[in-house]
Amino acid sequence: MTRVVLSIGSNLGDPLANLRSVVDALGDRVVAVSSVYATAPWGGVEQQDFLNATLIAQDDALDCRGWLRFGQDLEQRADRVRDVRWGPRSLDVDVVDCDGTVSADPELTLPHPRAHERAFVLVPWLEIEPDAALTVGGAPVVVADLLRSLDASEVAGVRRTDLALVAP
Repeated sequence: MTRVVLSIGSNLGDPLANLRSVVDALGDRVVAVSSVYATAPWGGVEQQDFLNATLIAQDDALDCRGWLRFGQDLEQRADRVRDVRWGPRSLDVDVVDCDGTVSADPELTLPHPRAHERAFVLVPWLEIEPDAALTVGGAPVVVADLLRSLDASEVAGVRRTDLALVAP
C-alpha cells in the first residue's frame, strides 16, 4: 500500500472549496486531514494569504508518480495557472513524502525539496502525525525538530483557522 503525505494550498477563487475538492477526490483513501491554516505567501510575490492543510492518504493502486499525476489532475481541474513562480494559485497539491522514497528525478523530487523549510507544510503535518519524520540530507529527521530549526516568526505565521475540510 502506498502512503503519501500531501500539502495542499489555495489563495484564489474559493480557497476552502478548492482544498475540499482534494479531500472529496481522495474519498476513503484519506487517512488523516489536518486543520486548515492561514499563512502568508512564501517566495516574495505580493498576493493574498493562503489556506493550507496537510493530508495523509493510502492507495494500493497508486505509486509515487501516480500520486503526482493525481495532484496535477486536481490542479488542472481547479484551473491552476503556472505563470509566476510562487505566485497565487487556485490549487497547489505537493507530494511531500511517498513511502519514504528518496528521488532526485526532476519530475518528482522526493521528499519535496523545500518541505523541511516550510512551516506551512510542517505545522499541519505535525498536527496529524506527531511522530512524523522527513528525510533531509539522506537521513530521517523528526518533523518537530525541523520546525524548531525554523525562524520563530515563520512558524508563528501559520495560523490555525476554524475552517474544516471534513464534516465533524
